[in-house]
Amino acid sequence: MTDRQLSPFLYLSIAFHAALVAANLAAVKIVALGPLAVPAGVLAYSITFPLAECVTELWGRRRAQVVVNAGIMTQLLVWALLWIAIQVPPAPFWEGQAAYAATLGQGNRIILASLAAYLISQTVDVWLFARLRRWTGARRLWLRILAGTGAAQTLDTVLFVLLAFAGVFPVGPLIAGQLAVKYAIALADAPLVYALLFGVRRWLGPQHQPERVD
Repeated sequence: MTDRQLSPFLYLSIAFHAALVAANLAAVKIVALGPLAVPAGVLAYSITFPLAECVTELWGRRRAQVVVNAGIMTQLLVWALLWIAIQVPPAPFWEGQAAYAATLGQGNRIILASLAAYLISQTVDVWLFARLRRWTGARRLWLRILAGTGAAQTLDTVLFVLLAFAGVFPVGPLIAGQLAVKYAIALADAPLVYALLFGVRRWLGPQHQPERVD
């Protein structure tokens, strides 16, 4: 990877991890979208899939998987730092400790469910996107985006809800509601991926186009 290629790779990777952290922090709030109730982090998390697909399209599956794997470390580090911040005794005059802990603290079951669903779904997205590219070449980018994002979002939602809430809440409505919203968001992923790829390739120029590593 040349120095000129490194900048867009880093920017896409940073955006991926920023969206991932934002999704985890925002998810503690449940929002109403018409008749559906979903975590507020659904939009931020949905952005991670087109970002990973851009890295896969430009640099190949192996480098995209590095970005995905680094997301595990990012989440663990953020959760560890938040746990420390919650445990440190508050100043005597500060009265927001209970709300702070309730908002930023998450149970072990939810954390483990989130990590498992994340790693499996993102790996499937990168793998399927790269495999479809082998079959289609540079053509039918829209097909790779819809197939990869659709499969990954389905896996992520089903795994997370089952692992986090089975036996606690009825999981059917939770899965159906989140999938409806995520599929709607996924339709907007294609224009985002096309725009990002166009911008990166134009900035790199013909002499600095990335080499894919699958």
